[in-house]
Amino acid sequence: MLTKGDKVSVLDDAINGVVLSVQAQEITIETEEGFVMKFTMNELVKTSGSENLMDSIKGVNAEAIKKEKAIPKPRSFVKEKKDKREVGVPEFDLHIEKLVKNKNGMSNYDILTLQAETAQRHIEFAIKNRIPKIVLIHGVGEGVLKAELDFLLGRYDNIDFHEANYQKYGQGAMEVYIRQSKK
Repeated sequence: MLTKGDKVSVLDDAINGVVLSVQAQEITIETEEGFVMKFTMNELVKTSGSENLMDSIKGVNAEAIKKEKAIPKPRSFVKEKKDKREVGVPEFDLHIEKLVKNKNGMSNYDILTLQAETAQRHIEFAIKNRIPKIVLIHGVGEGVLKAELDFLLGRYDNIDFHEANYQKYGQGAMEVYIRQSKK
């Protein structure tokens, strides 16, 4: 609360002065330059005898205010549970940019053939090495590579396949499950 005679500073302006009168929420001050001005209570701060607002601010513990105003880091209570079957699942990206350094000069047929051959090599490798599951990332596009992969995977008797996890891969990937024969 301010009383007559208190030294004050205006919060949003470089004005210092002395309180002349207090009437409810309206405070009349005389500035250092001799002007009489009226302000509301929330526009003024008592400078407790110091010359200006900056001197009174220097006495404030800035670190304590920073800690008080700091936005706490949000805690995540949702833990992603990993399926035990998904540990170490090999992922093979069939985007042409991942397969060759420069695709210039390659026709669409050449690109599709390279992608299909790469997928077939990965599938054969997984079968040979008894890897139970792989993920083929084909991308969204126009669906030509996806259709080619459907045809390729349909030729294998010991393979099941379906769309991969949408949250992880979007619509552009396929999970391939290889049923191992007992040897």
